[in-house]
Amino acid sequence: MNNSRNLRDSDIQKKIDHEIRMRDGACKLLAACSQRDQALEAAKSLQTCSTRIMAYMSELQRMKEAQVMQNVPRRSSDAGPMDDRLPCKGKVAISDLRIPLMWKDTEYFKNKGELHRCAVFCLLQLGGEIFDTDMVIVDRTLTDICFDNTIVFNEASPGFELRVELYSCCSEDDYSAGSTPRKLASKLSSSLGRSAGKKLRAAMEPGACSPVSNGGAAPLLLPVPSVPGPKYHLLAHTTLSLSHVQDSFRTHDLTISGNEECSYWLPLYGSMCCRLAVQPRCMTQQMMGGWLKVKQCGGDPQTWTKVYAILKATSLFCYQRQEDVEANVEPALTIGINKETRIRASEKDPLSKGQNICISNRYGGEEVTHTLNTESREDTHHWMEAFWQHFYDMSQWKQCCDDLMKIELPSPRKPAPITPKQGSLYHEMAPLSTPSCEGLLLQDNAVSAEIRALLSSYYSDR
Repeated sequence: MNNSRNLRDSDIQKKIDHEIRMRDGACKLLAACSQRDQALEAAKSLQTCSTRIMAYMSELQRMKEAQVMQNVPRRSSDAGPMDDRLPCKGKVAISDLRIPLMWKDTEYFKNKGELHRCAVFCLLQLGGEIFDTDMVIVDRTLTDICFDNTIVFNEASPGFELRVELYSCCSEDDYSAGSTPRKLASKLSSSLGRSAGKKLRAAMEPGACSPVSNGGAAPLLLPVPSVPGPKYHLLAHTTLSLSHVQDSFRTHDLTISGNEECSYWLPLYGSMCCRLAVQPRCMTQQMMGGWLKVKQCGGDPQTWTKVYAILKATSLFCYQRQEDVEANVEPALTIGINKETRIRASEKDPLSKGQNICISNRYGGEEVTHTLNTESREDTHHWMEAFWQHFYDMSQWKQCCDDLMKIELPSPRKPAPITPKQGSLYHEMAPLSTPSCEGLLLQDNAVSAEIRALLSSYYSDR
């Protein structure tokens, strides 16, 4: 058990170390960008890495606290009836993400006013898993923010909380390397006066990824980015749980941050549309399998048929041969196993070495009972335990076990052609052997090689 905990701790620590390297690479990349699209992508990577680091650190802290609690001896008065049964895990998939916009009539229909344009993307977090969508440029020509990504979380529990965060950044500012803090400092210093302005400009000359500080003194508490370049802000968020799952396209409420005075503001309706599907493992995987004897309903009580039974989803599938399972042969008999099914183990059959299991279902007001026979009491115990676990999984996953929901798995991303207009700065930097290095402010070949290596690792991991 301790070895397993240590392996999990080590695995999370490796993830943290990896994201820290990616974050440092994103900082260097952001400092090197002179083109708007590149800077927006780099800032998006920086935001994603920072969020992952915080999530992994929180998960590591929870694990440490759980270990401490397990080592604390319990008092006898604390002991009580406790059910150690745990529900199975499952897949949670979110797709067809749409966020409607509410432009003013003069903006959308009459095309008047300044063309406000923002870069937006979503971060989706469930437990320790965090995914990001593609970046989308939004202006008044769009009525909806649409994300085509299908994101699948593979290790969800019935009590999952899927947090969806929408980040936005004004894409119209000048994102030349180091320009943003200096421009802000210049504007502030002109209003604060010569003396205070001079101190402010000195405080706003940070190194890459370093916090803004005033010559080693207390940090200057101003809402400025610690890295030159664009900065994404949380525009809206929501949390989805099991109660929101329905095998259809549904609307969910959003909590909106910011207001019209913010540069990253977009006129949201306050809702988000998506398809949220769940596949518990009890619905997709074999939960129990083995040889049984089945007594035909209404037939000769002495007649038993030997079958290979598989407990999966809402049925007990009975095959004539074990090979038929892998060959996808139609089962010889299917017995319903759902929330309304009643199962009991009967007394030992005097004419058999094993023990009978009775499965009762109601069909059209009539009760139908199938009787199964096992080889031994031990087999009976294993099957009954599998049935109870199956019922428990169904009770926890609720509507997700009525029918198997369909999850359209995302197709693998096709590598984009390497062109100067490619949005990824990694692809822009790859052919640096050529004399032209337009748009990049890289002074050191060693630094550029390091950034290329970091970006290569980042894009290969996605």
